[in-house]
Order: sequence, then C-alpha cells, then structure tokens
Amino acid sequence: MRFPNLFCSLAVLAFGITPVFSQSPLDAIAARELPKLLETYKFLHLHPEISYQEEKTATLLAQRLRTLGFEVTERFGKYAEPSRTSYGIVAVMKNGKGPTVLVRTDLDALPVQEKTGLPYSSTMVTKDDAGREVSVMHACGHDIHMTSFLGTATILSELKNQWRGTLIMIGQPCEERGAGAKAMLNGELYTKFPRPDYILALHDNATMAAGTVGVCEGYALASVTSVDITIRGVGGHGAYPQTTKDPVVLASQIVLALQTIVSRENSPLDPAVVTVGSIHGGTKHNIIPDEVRLQITVRAYKEEVRRKILASIERIARGIAVAAGVPSDRMPIVRTDESEFTASTYNNPEFTRRVAHSFEPVLGKENVLKVDPVMGGEDFGYFSLDDKIPLCMFWLGAIEPARVAQSLKDGVSLPSLHSSQFAPDPEPTIRTGMKATAAAVMDLLKK
Repeated sequence: MRFPNLFCSLAVLAFGITPVFSQSPLDAIAARELPKLLETYKFLHLHPEISYQEEKTATLLAQRLRTLGFEVTERFGKYAEPSRTSYGIVAVMKNGKGPTVLVRTDLDALPVQEKTGLPYSSTMVTKDDAGREVSVMHACGHDIHMTSFLGTATILSELKNQWRGTLIMIGQPCEERGAGAKAMLNGELYTKFPRPDYILALHDNATMAAGTVGVCEGYALASVTSVDITIRGVGGHGAYPQTTKDPVVLASQIVLALQTIVSRENSPLDPAVVTVGSIHGGTKHNIIPDEVRLQITVRAYKEEVRRKILASIERIARGIAVAAGVPSDRMPIVRTDESEFTASTYNNPEFTRRVAHSFEPVLGKENVLKVDPVMGGEDFGYFSLDDKIPLCMFWLGAIEPARVAQSLKDGVSLPSLHSSQFAPDPEPTIRTGMKATAAAVMDLLKK
C-alpha cells in the first residue's frame, strides 16, 4: 500500500504541498505527555528519598496511577524488621480476559552528594539508619525509571481498546539495599494480587545513547553478597612487633590471597568478582591494633559459584590466621549479610527475544541492541521465583549521543551509575522508555 506516500510525493513536486504523516498512537501520546513528564522527572530528581524512606515518592506515584484508572494499594510489603514500613505500591488495571503482565519500577535514591551542576540538582539532606546526615541523589536514575513508568501507564490506560488482560504496575522500595523485592514477595504479592505470566522492567544505562535500548538473553546481572571480616590479632607497641600478632599484616595477606579465588579456584567459564572495598584498622603510627575490618563484595551468576566463593573466603581467612600463630580464640570472624543479598537476574531467553522484537517497530531495528551481561546487581530477579515466571530487564540508553560518541573516540569513561556526576539526557530517554515498555506490554496483551 504505497499509493498514499506516492501521492504525497507527487503533490510536493507538482504543487509544493508539504505532506503531513500521521503519528502512531504511542508517538502521539508520548509527544503530548512529555512536557508534564519532564516536570515530574525534575521534581523527583529534586526530592530524592533513600531506601526505607520513600514515603513521599510512593505517594506521588500512587496518586498519578489512580487518576489513570488503576486500583492502587499503598504501603505494601513486609520487611524482615517488623518496625520498618514498606512504601511499596501495587496498581492493578483489569481489562478483560487475557494474560497478566507485571511492570516494575524502583523508588529509592542513594546517599550521594550531587555534583552535576544541573539547574535542578538535588540539594536534599537526610539522616540515614545510623542517624548520620547524608546528601541524597538519584545517582542510579530511578527518577528516570519512575517517570518512564508513569508515561507507560498513561499510554496503556488510553489504549485499553488495543489490549486485553490484567496489567500490574508496582513501585518497589529499597532496591539499593537489596530488600525491596523480597519485602513485596513476603507481603504475598502473588497471593493478594494476580500472579503474572510475564514480568518486565527497564534500567537506565550510563554508557548507551539515549534513544537506544539494550537486551541481554540469559544471565544479565550478577548476584551480590556483602561479606564482613573481622581479623583479630594481638595488639601492642609498634616498636616490639615480636610480642604481637599483627592484624594489619594478616589483613594484607588475606586481601592478596582472596585474589586467587577467581583466578585459581573458579572456572574461567563462570564469571565472578571478589572485591575488597573497605579496610579499616588502627589508630596511631606506633600502635599495632587488636583488629582490622574488611568489607567485601562478591558477585556471581550461578548460586553454586557464589557458595563456593564464600566458603573459600572463610577458609583463606582462617588459614592465614592459623599460619601466623593467632590463638584459637582469636580466629577471624566472617559474616555474610544475607539481609542485603540480591540474587542474579536471569532474562528468560525466549521472552527476551519477544520483547526485543516488540521494540523494533516503535524504536527502529537499529536502536535495539544486543548487549553483554554485567556484574552489577539488582533485586529484580526475585520476582521470577527462581525462573518460574518469564522475566526480562532491558537497558535504556540515557546519555546524549554526542557524549557517547566522544567517549568512544577519546577512550575517556563517562560518569557511571552511582556517580555524583551521572546526568541522563531526560527527554529522549523518557520518551524511549515509555514507548518501549508500552509496546512490549501491548504485544504481550494483544487481542
């Protein structure tokens, strides 16, 4: 059916008439809503809330979803600590018989002081769990996620005549602490609300150009485990080290020995990371302390690899202490913080291919990219119930294309997620995110 375009072309040549091509419904709604969504984005960016404190953020999203016709439940979820309130939101729109699709956004920001210099830079300061004053910034782009989420909800509510089924849109708290997804599942998400047939989410990407999306089949993000080691020695005067068991030396040996876990104990075909991110001990030049503390992050895709690494860490720490003659009652204490453990994210391959295919008509095939897995972590994977429900998280390019091109040319890295300098290009990023997610949902719920 090329005749309309041919007629327009002939009209331009013969009469100088400028042709007017109609927008798709997704494009039209996106174009209309973007000014308001950009205002929302800047408001969220200016008013970030850290994990466990997302009350006002959740209220804003809940109010917007209600105006779109969703049935909204607020303060949903159950943390392991009974005293904590979960600010999770669950919004449901039933539109006849059909599959159930769950779309998730995260709500929380990070304790980071913003240094982007943007006119809408965050200046928020709050108190963390320890009562310390901390600056707050959406340094991971959850404000982009939420705004795209609201744009998607708007599109799908207006185009109800084009899909059938149940749409569940959830605002998940406490992603940055690895506790929010578990809290929502512990609150019986799949019992009190319809269990989804498909689960979908996006995450902005600090190395990809705005206007593009990235998809990764299979393992896409790693599990994350925090490990704390207290290395106990026998302290004393720095002038008489022979009378001590120096935990600083032991800590140094342990840090170096831990590097052999990935290089010599783990198969090179199973990606893993062991990073010592913090080492603290001692108070003065000439005092050998009684203990040194290490903080470690462990990353892996497979659960059996993770467990093997954790066992190796404990074995190495104890073995070095024994070799140094540390008394048996002063052996290292190795603790794993399971409260902030996050499982790996596995994108169901067949489902992910279908999602990618649904992006192409609305974004252009050239803007749908295949990307490699990363060792970053997310708690989104919990929603799949150990891969029982097909799940897909896709990457959303968030950086001005010229900046990406310059970075590739110069070899200079762009500010990463969690950086005080991270600054997405909001308009094209939000437009792409809302259109891509809406297109995927409409494909899954098509009549």
